[in-house]
Amino acid sequence: MGESERAPSQQSATGSSLLLLRIVMLSLLAHASSASSQSWDGIIISQADYQGLQALKHALDDPRGLLRGWNDTGLDACSGAWVGIKCVKGKVIAIQLPWRGLGGRITEKISQLAALRKLSLHDNSIGGQIPSAIGFLPQLRGLYLFNNRFSGAIPPSIGNCPILRTIDLSNNSLAGSIPSSIANASKLYRLNLSHNNLSGAIPRSITRSASLTFFSLQHNNVSGPIPDTWGIESGSSQVYQLQTLNLDYNSISGSLPPSLGGLQMLKEITLSNNRLNGSIPEDIGKLSLLQTLDLSHNDIGGSFPVTICNLSSLVELSLEGNKVDGHIPDVIDGLKNLSMLSLKRNQLSGGIPATLGNISSLSQLDLSENNLTGEIPASLVHLTGLTSFDVSDNSLSGRVPLLLARKFNSSSFMGNIQLCGYSITVPCPSSPAPSLSPPLIPTRRRHAKLSTKAIILIVAGAVLAVLLLLCCVLLCCVMRKRSSSGEKTGGGASATGRDEKPGPATGAEVESGGEAGGKLVHFEGPSAFAADDLLCATAEIMGKSTYGTVYKATLEDGNQVAVKRLREKITKSQKEFETEACELGKIRHHNLLALRAYYLGPKGEKLLVFDFMPKGSLAAFLHGNFHKSPSQPYPQLPSL
Repeated sequence: MGESERAPSQQSATGSSLLLLRIVMLSLLAHASSASSQSWDGIIISQADYQGLQALKHALDDPRGLLRGWNDTGLDACSGAWVGIKCVKGKVIAIQLPWRGLGGRITEKISQLAALRKLSLHDNSIGGQIPSAIGFLPQLRGLYLFNNRFSGAIPPSIGNCPILRTIDLSNNSLAGSIPSSIANASKLYRLNLSHNNLSGAIPRSITRSASLTFFSLQHNNVSGPIPDTWGIESGSSQVYQLQTLNLDYNSISGSLPPSLGGLQMLKEITLSNNRLNGSIPEDIGKLSLLQTLDLSHNDIGGSFPVTICNLSSLVELSLEGNKVDGHIPDVIDGLKNLSMLSLKRNQLSGGIPATLGNISSLSQLDLSENNLTGEIPASLVHLTGLTSFDVSDNSLSGRVPLLLARKFNSSSFMGNIQLCGYSITVPCPSSPAPSLSPPLIPTRRRHAKLSTKAIILIVAGAVLAVLLLLCCVLLCCVMRKRSSSGEKTGGGASATGRDEKPGPATGAEVESGGEAGGKLVHFEGPSAFAADDLLCATAEIMGKSTYGTVYKATLEDGNQVAVKRLREKITKSQKEFETEACELGKIRHHNLLALRAYYLGPKGEKLLVFDFMPKGSLAAFLHGNFHKSPSQPYPQLPSL
C-alpha cells in the first residue's frame, strides 16, 4: 500500500522536474541565442516551417555535415544556430546555402514555408527536377539555383509567384520549352536561363514584360524567330526597362525585329552565332543608350546601316561573319565612344573611310576578308590607343603608313597584292630618277626665297596664334571653375532651404528598407536590388576619408556597386541629407558617376549607392601614371 501511494507522488515529481528543466533550457537557449544573434525576436519556429526544413534536410545530401545543426527539436531554428536560415516572427523568410557542396534534390514540401522570400542554393551539386511546389510560395522574391545539376522542365507554376523579381536557373541541364507563364510576375526584372538545353521558341509574353531589365538565353537550343512584339502592349504608355538581351549561341532564325528599336533603355544586344538573316533594321539607330551590339556569325545581309552611326554611346560593334555589303559610311566617326569594331568576313567594298581616324577611343579594328580597295588612310596613325589592327585579305593598294607598319606585324596586311611597305620582304617601288632634261619651270621661280619681311610676318602671325590659343585655354579653365563654384553654391542653398520638403527626385523609386526598416530610394530605372539585398551583400573596403568609408559591394546576383557610408558625427539631419541626395541624383555627366540610390537606416545610418567602376580613379591617374610614364600628355588634364 505504501509503494502504491509513493508511485503517483514520484511521477508527479518527475513530471514537475522535466517541466522545470524544459523551462530552464528554453530560458538558457533564448539567452544564448540573443547573445549570438541580435536579430532573433525570441519566437520559436512554427510547426509547418519546422516540418518543411526537416523535409528539405532529408532530401539534400550533406557530405560536409553542415546541416547537423538542424536538430530534431527545432527550438533554435530561428535563433541563428541553423546555418543558412533567417526568420521573422517564427516564419522562415530566407534559405541561403550557396557553395556548401550539397547534393540530392529539393523536396516538394518546400511549399510549407509560406513566408519564404529568398531561396539561394546556387553553386552546389543539387539535381533532380525543380519542384512545382515552388509556385506555391506567394512571398518568393528571389530564386537562385544557378550552377547546379537540375534537369527536366521548368515548372509552369513558377509564374504563380506574384512578386518574384529574380529567376536565375543558369548553368544547369534544364530541357523543354520556356513556359509562357514565367512572365506573369509583374515585378520580374532579371531572368537568366543561359547555359541549359532549353528548346522551342521565345514566348511572346516575355517581350511584353515592362519591368524586365535582364534577359539571357545564351547557349541553349532555342529556335524560331525573335518575336516582333517587344514593348508593344495595347493601351500601355509605360517605358519598358529592358537593358540587356543575350540570345547568342542558339538556333534562332528570321530577321531582326524592328520593335527592338522601341526599347529605349537597351544597353546590350548580343545575338551572335545564330541563323538570323535579312538586313539590320534602321530602328536600331534609335537606341541612344546602346553600348554593345554583337550580330556576328549569322547570315545577315544588306548594306551597312547609316543610322547605326548615330549610336554615340556604342562601345562594341561586331558584324563579323555575315554578308553585309556596300560601303562603310563616312559618318562612322559619329560612333565617338567606339572601342571595338569588327567587320571581318563580310562583302564590304569601297575604301576605308579616313574619318575612322577621328574615333580616338578605338582600340580594336578588324576589316579583314572583305573587298575593300584604295589606300590605308594616313589618318589611322592618330589612333594612338589602337592595339589590334587587321586589314588582311582585301584589295588594298599603295604604301602602308609608316607608324602602322612599325606597330603591327605583317599578318595584319597580308593578302593585299598591291599593298607594300609593311615588311622588308614587300618594299615599295623606289621613286623615279630625276630627269636630266631642262626643267619646264624656270630655275629662279623654283628656288625663289622668301623676303625678310615675309619671314617676320609669318613668325609674328604664328606667335599671335599661339597666344590666342593660350588665352582660349585659360578662358575655358576660368569658366569651368566659375561653373563648378556656381553649382556648389546652388546645391548648398537648396540643402538649407526651410520650406522645401525633401523627397525622391523625379523618376525615382521609393522602397521600404526591408526587414530592418528604413527607406531605400532609387533614382533611375527599376529597383535593381532591394534593401535586404544591399544590406546582406558582401563588401570590401575601397577607401576611407573624413566623410566616410567607400565599399565595393557584391550583390547576390553578381552585380557590383560602390557604397559610401557617411560618418554619423559629420552628417546632417535626415531632412537635409534627403534634400541634397535628391539634388545629386539629378546630376548626369559623362565624367561623373551617377548616384543610383540612397538608403536611410532606422538608426540614422546614411548610405550613397553608385555604379562600381573597376578601371581605377582620377587619383591613380594623376599620382600614379605620371610618375610611371613621364611622357603622359598634360593637355589631357582639362578634358578630365
